[in-house]
Amino acid sequence: MSLSPLRLAPFVLLLALLLWVAFDRVTDQRDDARRERDSAQWEANGLREAARISGEMLAERDAIDQRNTKELTDALTENKRLRRSVGDGTGRLHVRAICPAAAGTARVADARRAELAADARPDYFTLRDQLALSRQMILGLQQYVRGVCLRSQAHQDTTFSNLNKRPTP
Repeated sequence: MSLSPLRLAPFVLLLALLLWVAFDRVTDQRDDARRERDSAQWEANGLREAARISGEMLAERDAIDQRNTKELTDALTENKRLRRSVGDGTGRLHVRAICPAAAGTARVADARRAELAADARPDYFTLRDQLALSRQMILGLQQYVRGVCLRSQAHQDTTFSNLNKRPTP
């Protein structure tokens, strides 16, 4: 029994229609996979950039900390050296002072310079240490704000906010 071309045509058309629908579905799946891949690559690039910027900010913070810690250590070491020098008598702690003459008394020339009393000297060196510490803390915080915090805000507007947005297909 042979099929006539008219009877065979609907089967061929149905088969072609099924193939076309299957091909269209596979094409849609491929396009969706490409969009997801592109989105994942875009997010990965954004995360890499954010990690790079975070690394730079951490490196800047560490450099600021090391620099200020070294300066503080140097200042405290100098204060200890001065304290030892005054303590063992090889150095003197001089105070810039004037002694106004009392009315009616003759001025007596004193060959010695004004000095801090012995019991006030430790307080002087403690104040120098605290001043050096406070100075380095303030400088370190200012450098941190300028080098890390302000830089972070500038990059947030351009980099970090893009992480939650998806590219339009």
